[in-house]
Amino acid sequence: MATYIWQTENWPNFTYQAEAILTPLGKCRKLQGELLQQLATLDENFSLEAEATLLEAEALRTSEIEGIQLNPQSVRSSVAKKLGLEDAGIGKVGQYEENLVDILLEATLNKNAPLTEETLFSWHAALFPTGYSGRHKIQIGHWRSDEKGAMQVISGRPGKQIIHYEAPPAERLPKEVGSFLEWFATANEKDGIIRAAIAHFWFVTIHPFDDGNGRLARIITDMTMAQDEQTSRRAYSISAQIAGNRKAYYQVLEQTQKGDGNITEWLVWFINTLEQAMLKSKDLIKQTLAKADFWKTHATTPINDRQRKVLNKLLDAGLDGFEGGLTNKKYIAMTKASSATATRDLVDLVEKGMLEKSAGGRSTTYYIEITY
Repeated sequence: MATYIWQTENWPNFTYQAEAILTPLGKCRKLQGELLQQLATLDENFSLEAEATLLEAEALRTSEIEGIQLNPQSVRSSVAKKLGLEDAGIGKVGQYEENLVDILLEATLNKNAPLTEETLFSWHAALFPTGYSGRHKIQIGHWRSDEKGAMQVISGRPGKQIIHYEAPPAERLPKEVGSFLEWFATANEKDGIIRAAIAHFWFVTIHPFDDGNGRLARIITDMTMAQDEQTSRRAYSISAQIAGNRKAYYQVLEQTQKGDGNITEWLVWFINTLEQAMLKSKDLIKQTLAKADFWKTHATTPINDRQRKVLNKLLDAGLDGFEGGLTNKKYIAMTKASSATATRDLVDLVEKGMLEKSAGGRSTTYYIEITY
């Protein structure tokens, strides 16, 4: 009896219940159309700013899912440099961050380029520029081997480990990857969202590399959705949404990988996750437009660099992102100004109508009166 999906007779001919995905897919498609229309209303500068924010989230979260914590400033600097934003060059950029941002951009900018073995090898090498994953040397530019045993997804302490999944043997990889790439090149007639979900699941199930398979699966997902939407602009971050629900992500993968080839549950989960990512992106665009309106209103208001920095942080945080509001103490922490300078700056911003003051509790707080 087959333990894993790749051991079934029908592999890799996936099946699913169309009636189960019809409603969530319709909702997601409607939201997708609204989101893309919203993006079209942004001018070039703010469209780039929104894309930069989403690209940063994708880089940070796709790594976080694998337990890799990146320096947000390093990622921001790399993204800014690639997109030609004002803060390009601020902060030191590591080689991994630089390479990851390159791959994420390539996946959407070159969305219609063929996905080949060479592409996968180059992406994999870029994810592991030293040839090591942590302290372990891994195969770069090659499929994994089984020299150290089968490729397994394991959790728990030694002696009490649980095997969640075992990937196909290494000897099958050339054929397995070949079948996947052939399907990817010819499956454009399928619904784009369903195609992205299948591509993600299929690749991570094959698990062709020693490490980095999840990150590559999500990059392939980005590429597939860019093909579906026929845009090179990133409209949302699915990795950020997955990162916020990692436990459910691994659970549905495990259940489907131990199934008989019916991937309905995975498809429903993927579509719902994509919908949530799009909803967050819509909020981001509203926030970006509100930020644009704010600076348009105050285009000729004279302020210093400290004030501009703090105002941008407040605008980026949105309605609920700046817990407790802005205080003199927080202003000092962000700008390194003295207490007296912070007080003068804040009073000046209130007088110019850029901040409003709320006296409550033990300290005065400040906020921006803006509609998102």
